[in-house]
Amino acid sequence: MRAPSSCVCALLGLFLMANVLGAAEGQELGLGDLLGGGLTGDGLVQALTSQLVGLWETGDLEFLDHVCSFQVKPKIKRWELYFRGTMWCPGWTPIRGTSETRSRSSVVNRAVADFVQKALTSGLVTEEEARNWLNHQ
Repeated sequence: MRAPSSCVCALLGLFLMANVLGAAEGQELGLGDLLGGGLTGDGLVQALTSQLVGLWETGDLEFLDHVCSFQVKPKIKRWELYFRGTMWCPGWTPIRGTSETRSRSSVVNRAVADFVQKALTSGLVTEEEARNWLNHQ
């Protein structure tokens, strides 16, 4: 009797993942969207993999002539998809800017804002330096 319950759990998991991924892309997806439309076997695995991989991001940006890094990671919180962003500048300061939001598009900006606020508070950056940098972007 374990096979039917395992199948139901797998289908429920696919349905929940489809809704979470759809919410991240701003669209509602149903189980039929994943299982229908010709996606089966390897095609289904590739479609799910590309959706999941797209939730993570790392990169570099320049801030006040320093190369800084940022990272975005997904997080499930209370059955909803959130994004956690981090910005840091290795070799310059141990300060880390962080953010957590449901918006994939604003998570890096909020992490940068947190980093700048912490840098201002610590005296690492002056308001004038921050304004000059912002005006030249």
